[in-house]
Amino acid sequence: MGRTLVSVDRDGSEPVYQQLRKALEHALATGALDPTRALPSSRELARELGISRNTANAAYQELLAEGFIESRPRRGLFVNPEMLPHLHREGAAPEEGATRGSIGEWSRRLRDRPDTDMPEIAKIGDWHTYPYPFVAGQVDAGSFPRLAWSRALREALEQPHLHYSLRDGIDEDDPLLVEALCRQVLPTRGIEVDPDNVLITLGSQQGLDLLAYTLLRPGDAVGVEDPGYLDARHIFARAGAEIVPLGVDGSGLVPPSSLDGIDLLHLTPSHQSPTNVTLSIGRRKELLAQADRADTLFIEDDFDSEFRYQGSPTPALKALPGSDRVVYLGTFSKFLAPGLRLGYLVADPELIRELRGQRRYRVRHASGHIQRAMALFIGAGEYQKTIRRRRTQLQRKWRTLRDALNETLPWQVSPPPGGVSIWVAGPERLDGALLAERALDLGVVIERGDIFFSAPDAHRNHFRLGFAAIPHDAVRPGVARLAEAVAEQLG
Repeated sequence: MGRTLVSVDRDGSEPVYQQLRKALEHALATGALDPTRALPSSRELARELGISRNTANAAYQELLAEGFIESRPRRGLFVNPEMLPHLHREGAAPEEGATRGSIGEWSRRLRDRPDTDMPEIAKIGDWHTYPYPFVAGQVDAGSFPRLAWSRALREALEQPHLHYSLRDGIDEDDPLLVEALCRQVLPTRGIEVDPDNVLITLGSQQGLDLLAYTLLRPGDAVGVEDPGYLDARHIFARAGAEIVPLGVDGSGLVPPSSLDGIDLLHLTPSHQSPTNVTLSIGRRKELLAQADRADTLFIEDDFDSEFRYQGSPTPALKALPGSDRVVYLGTFSKFLAPGLRLGYLVADPELIRELRGQRRYRVRHASGHIQRAMALFIGAGEYQKTIRRRRTQLQRKWRTLRDALNETLPWQVSPPPGGVSIWVAGPERLDGALLAERALDLGVVIERGDIFFSAPDAHRNHFRLGFAAIPHDAVRPGVARLAEAVAEQLG
């Protein structure tokens, strides 16, 4: 018998058998005991509660006398079937008009959210069951380095690593992972920093949330790319900021005449989200100069810079001279797996110390086991090996998808040579939202593009195709199905 969650107070003034009778009634009424199954025997109750069997029998005798339970020969004691409709009253829905203690009261207690009217990125939960999942932000599970990652996880539970995997680090990060980032990962982006410049996060999105909470005051102005990363807008709006959309073209964010009045600017310069264009070096320098004059801070969200398929990756904005006011966000999600929820943040030590304190009272720190395993994964050379292998796989998919789109759609697509998705702008009469719905009927998962703009209604002709998760062999058939949906809409 499992534990019944029934308890009695042997030192109380009320007789124990009466306490037990009331406790059994309560457990049955609330569902703690299943009223459709046999009740525990008096011997089982006595052993579990440390009371005499006579005391347990006395409680059952009172319940029998009341008609609450009945005895069934050779089967045991059961709740009287006539009592079943009257049980679980405590979990029943409140009667009409009831307010005190009802669930409806929560809506009055919840804080208002300033981003309520913003659209949200809606992912298809079972995208992996569709034959043609052009879903963004996911990876092909078959390409995950299972053996290497398993080795790292096992090693992280052996000496001398076990302590760092299991400890409560309070506000500390794994020193081995921070060292690996400073010596092996960040230098590939042109960033040379010390460990006190680094904070480990639960993905780059937690980094955004920490920065918004720490740096922004209600009414502060935050510049964002338009189209841009929608979740960042939600985070900044929830911090009470005023969102200032800034246009994007083929060379990235278009610098305004001045950054005066903009307290913070969120950028995705390596592969702009969602268009994948790269911010030109001239614009990078111009924006840094403007920021210096206007005292504007930058957040550089560098989520998938490893995946460039022609030429060399552009150094990070944080790597340029005069980038002290740039806070750099990186992540392991795009190259390894989003479910690991592990990223990092690079900034001035003073800001890092403050963010570390903020993180402590939110989530403490990322899993020590995952941090140490990642450090060992990097140290064994598996990080760079996985990036090279994944880049080759994605380059092949990118080329196939680009060519299939240009061979099949009634307009040309010229995607930038990088990223893990292709941004598509169709003719003005195309409705990307309706196209996504119809494509889903044909087994094709795509992402509508209008929601990434500050004025969605004026940009319904956009959609996005992720190619990291879809098998290579499914790319061309998937585009063919998508073309059917396009033809139906455009006639």
